[in-house]
Amino acid sequence: LFPHPGLKASPSQPIEGGPWTLTCETQLAFQRSHVQLQFCFFRDGRTLGSGCSSSPELQIPTMWREDSGFYWCKAEAATPRITKMSRVSRMLVQRIPVSDVNLEIQPPGGQLIEGENLVLICSVAAGTGNITFSWHKEGISLGRKTQHSLLAELRVPAVQKRDTGRYYCAADNNHVPILSKRITVTVRSLVSQPVLTLRAPRAQAVVGDVVELHCEALRGSPPILYQFYHEDVTLGNSSAPSGGGASFNLSLTAEHSGNYSCEADNGLGAQRSHGVSLHVLVPVSHPVLTFRIPRVQAVVGDVVELHCEALRGSPPILYQFYHEDVILGNILAPSGGGASFNLSLTAEHSGNYSCDANNGLGAQRSEVVALSITGNSRRRIVLMTTGVTGGLLLILVFAATWLYRIKSQKKPGRLPATGTPSYSPSEYQETSEFGPSSIDAQEPPYSEQLVHLELQPVYSNVNPEERNLIYSQIRSIPNTNGISANSQRTPRNRKEPVVIYSELKKAHPEDSAGPASRRGSDHEDITENYENVSWAPAASEH
Repeated sequence: LFPHPGLKASPSQPIEGGPWTLTCETQLAFQRSHVQLQFCFFRDGRTLGSGCSSSPELQIPTMWREDSGFYWCKAEAATPRITKMSRVSRMLVQRIPVSDVNLEIQPPGGQLIEGENLVLICSVAAGTGNITFSWHKEGISLGRKTQHSLLAELRVPAVQKRDTGRYYCAADNNHVPILSKRITVTVRSLVSQPVLTLRAPRAQAVVGDVVELHCEALRGSPPILYQFYHEDVTLGNSSAPSGGGASFNLSLTAEHSGNYSCEADNGLGAQRSHGVSLHVLVPVSHPVLTFRIPRVQAVVGDVVELHCEALRGSPPILYQFYHEDVILGNILAPSGGGASFNLSLTAEHSGNYSCDANNGLGAQRSEVVALSITGNSRRRIVLMTTGVTGGLLLILVFAATWLYRIKSQKKPGRLPATGTPSYSPSEYQETSEFGPSSIDAQEPPYSEQLVHLELQPVYSNVNPEERNLIYSQIRSIPNTNGISANSQRTPRNRKEPVVIYSELKKAHPEDSAGPASRRGSDHEDITENYENVSWAPAASEH
């Protein structure tokens, strides 16, 4: 019916990883060409494919090394039932070694940020069979995979800074392992929030000090650029090529008080520090002392205000006030500015005054200011009051004396109780502005006549030999009120009129230089005491 079939392979030598076709060849007799044949293929006694079929071919898309073995086929006729086998053939699948192993990383460039995923892709340009891929970092194995593929990948999730290093992969299909080139992977970390510290030469910064602003991020891949701010205004920047912190030096002025901060940036995102407050103390300047008095010229009894103020200086400021370098008192200005000290003046308060200001950074003394006290306002008032009162009293005494002299002219026989007159009639007539007058013999008593008299004083100043005394001479000149001037009266006795002196004592010896100097001097602070005395001078002293 048909001869024994033959097994034919194409290609004759299968290559691992490639397709392979088997053909079972036989020929029916011409006269039996209508008979249907079934073909079956076997490897190592196992049926290949889906079993027997009418097709004499079997196509294997991919051959692997493990597909090597003994192959044969058979042809079978259904009617009559005839089965014939081919010869057994040994087939060895040829494996192609791997070549051109390559490592690729994602993301490209090998620059990663902490927390990102790293993907390592290992591939080969050629190679058959199961290929074993392995990945390595600095000689340490990271993982391996075996598969029928020309490439494989390894995922490293959430890389950390410790994952920085040199990576490579290897491929092997039961031959010599082939290594890829090494690729450097850099894992960079974001900078952490930096910490700003102020390094001053003393516990409290003072104008003129050099303060160091040190900014440091404890984490972050270098290089790191640091920027320094004062009230959000950039002061300057400093770079840390190898990481760590950086410093910025600042020479302090009074304007440098306020809030400071810094910023760290390594190209992956900037981070700002918390604010740090700096208070710069300002030493006090030389204070200025001024007097505030109620009048142009200070006098005893005035209350003078001593005001001391330093235009510059950090509070609190303690002010001390001095009179001739003796401390008068001190005042604290808790919020700065000036301070005042009130002083009730006495005569001893004339002299030089000064003040100093101190805020703990060194005291400063003001310029000396002189204060002159020329008088006592209270004594002025007393003297003025005394002078007015004394003047009024003198006027009353003048008037009384004048009235008394009138009575003496009318009654020459009666003398005043204060003494005996000593002036001559000629002097009396000399001093009388009204001339001689007649006195009625029937004149009423002296006490009754006072009712009808008007006081008309006539007075003058005399100075006896005692130069510290001045006497005010007062004469009483009679004048009739209601009596006719032409009435003829005969005086009973031609005696001198009564003279009363007001004794004025000068308390200061320097005023005894003479009448001219006493009249020219006008000292407001001279104390005057006066009293009335009776005096009968000799005739030669008239």
